[in-house]
Amino acid sequence: MSFSPLAYADSLRIGIIDFVSPDEIKVLLDIDAPDSVALNTGSPRPFPRINSYVLIPSDQGYLVGQVEWITVERSQYPKRKGMQDFGLIDLPYPLRKMCLNPLGSLFYDGKDENDVDCYVFRRGVEAFPSVGDPVMLPTQHQLRSIVESGGNRRVKIGISPLAGNADVKIDPDRLFGRHLAVLGNTGSGKSCSVAGLIRWSLEEAQKQCKKDKKPNARFIILDPNGEYAHAFKDSISARIFAVEPSGTLKQLQAPLWFWNTNEWSAFTQATSKTQKPTLIHSLRSVRDGKIEAVLAPSNEMRRFLRTIVYIIQQERNSGSPWGKFPLNKNFNEKIKKWNEKGLLEDDLFTEAENLALKFIKEKIDEFTSDRSGKYPDYDFSKIEIDELLCLAKRAHVAFGGTDVEILPIDADIPREFTGDALLRSIDANADMLNVSEYVETMILRIRTMLSDSKLKTIIGDTDGVTLDGWLNDYIGQDLASNGTVTVIDLSLVPTDVVHLVAAVIARITFEALQRYRKLHDQKKTLPTVLVMEEAHTFIKRYKDDAENYDAAAVCCQVFEKIAREGRKYGLGLVLSSQRPSELSPTVLSQCNSFLLHRISNDRDQELVQKLVPDNLHGLLRDLPSLPTRNAILLGWASELPILVQMNSIPEQQRPKSDDPDFWAVWTGKGKNDFGKEVDCQRSVDWKIITDDWQQVKSNLSADCSCENESKESESESDE
Repeated sequence: MSFSPLAYADSLRIGIIDFVSPDEIKVLLDIDAPDSVALNTGSPRPFPRINSYVLIPSDQGYLVGQVEWITVERSQYPKRKGMQDFGLIDLPYPLRKMCLNPLGSLFYDGKDENDVDCYVFRRGVEAFPSVGDPVMLPTQHQLRSIVESGGNRRVKIGISPLAGNADVKIDPDRLFGRHLAVLGNTGSGKSCSVAGLIRWSLEEAQKQCKKDKKPNARFIILDPNGEYAHAFKDSISARIFAVEPSGTLKQLQAPLWFWNTNEWSAFTQATSKTQKPTLIHSLRSVRDGKIEAVLAPSNEMRRFLRTIVYIIQQERNSGSPWGKFPLNKNFNEKIKKWNEKGLLEDDLFTEAENLALKFIKEKIDEFTSDRSGKYPDYDFSKIEIDELLCLAKRAHVAFGGTDVEILPIDADIPREFTGDALLRSIDANADMLNVSEYVETMILRIRTMLSDSKLKTIIGDTDGVTLDGWLNDYIGQDLASNGTVTVIDLSLVPTDVVHLVAAVIARITFEALQRYRKLHDQKKTLPTVLVMEEAHTFIKRYKDDAENYDAAAVCCQVFEKIAREGRKYGLGLVLSSQRPSELSPTVLSQCNSFLLHRISNDRDQELVQKLVPDNLHGLLRDLPSLPTRNAILLGWASELPILVQMNSIPEQQRPKSDDPDFWAVWTGKGKNDFGKEVDCQRSVDWKIITDDWQQVKSNLSADCSCENESKESESESDE
């Protein structure tokens, strides 16, 4: 039996509009509307269901609404379609009502090659319906058109159980280009979703490449729990770095000469008044050429004079020589020490060089003698400082210096130096600035770091490491010829530097991509994705009024800058966190797409609700009850908020984040992925573990050899 178009449309009707507002539409359901299963939409489909979709006819197509709630209320009179008035006396009659969130519009787009109607979904509502307008169930084809909307749907990430298992696909440009936050409780499937998004995107890109080509993709995963090495160990295109290299694991390195002034200040806890300025001076000096090289005396004096010129200029700009006590006295002590220990004439110098030193020494002698006595006045005039500066510049030129050299070198340029060279530079600069007694604690912290055997392998023993070589290893070579995924295992990095190591890697990556765009006329970028697992640990909110930021705050500031500016340079950010309420508000506000797994904490739910439009709060009520592998995708990456059942990942490709199997270990029996019972004995030898922990290699190897011998003897006795 065939229906006319009007009759078919009437068969899909389920009710009429009872109330309309910009963010809410209430519907009065017909008495003959389906109670549990709708059979008139092309295939059986459960109805009504929370977060499912309905249509409201409009002039240009249909308005799409998402079901927020359904209720039954009692009415004194049966005002229902097809019902007659029963008289003055009647029992209350139940009325079914539901509330809709208006999402967008569905437009007719002609017919396809199979003569099937095509539709296009667009976000936003151009015209709202009126009270009394009919509400309809979407057909199976219309439902798929709603879910499978949007252009460049390239990567399938799952299906929509509320839309007839329609494919949910995303555009990688949207998902990774404007930052993604994957949020959810422990065990809700976050890590599998992150690993899946990377793997599915690369697999789909590989299909589009030529047979002999690999995707020119770059994913960098900062993994504080050591989970993702297992997820990508089967991939020959993955580079895995760890504190303790073994097999396919490479040595993790974040050389100390990569660190900038903020990172050094955070690690050394340098005070802002004396230690930090001395540290900055020292970093400038140590980055200016190779300190270890033996220099001719004239070259050493040229560098010393250049530093003097720079310090005088800084003191002059700050007004210290004619400032309040003790600033003026400190300046007098500095120049006095220069005269006694630094500005010494030498037979190896030329006559002109010694003469230039003599002039500046005489001027300093004149200044210090004027400020001697019982009650001296330490104030300098601007004319005196200008004379001293002029003589220092002349002496610098006499030793072969130029005005360009006087310009201070950037203390953050990643030029190679050693820890010992930095210590010598701090000693020399502290002596020149007359603050030696105030930097002893800072020097002690640096010496302690350099003597740590585990830290040496990460930041100290970096012979042969070059900046371009490091970028090739960690970001990827030209055309990603050495792999598309970099996994950085931070699980064994000492806690006092783990934030700095993460900050250094993220910042160097960001600055490298900045310079890539700069050298390509600001037109081309090198798309790269930086994944931060356990983001609430590394991107934790901090107090803005803190005078001295610690390592955690410095790390958070790096990611805040990436969140604000990374898109312009092709650096996308993926955050995975179980505590979104602890994340930096700056970073979260810059995330344009969200993949929300199960969230039970009230504070976290409130924060998530503030990040999304008001008319989507009904959808977020599902968060506490979402099963594993299910998530809500919303934001820039999706045309509309949608409940997604993520694709399944094989066991060997999942991050190593399974729940502990207490019962199987207790009983010694467990089941594998195929349901078969397997032995699950867990033995432990703490001696082997402690030897590895304490880095007692000889004992460890001896124990291992003894264990092997015992096993061999046991096997022989069994035979």
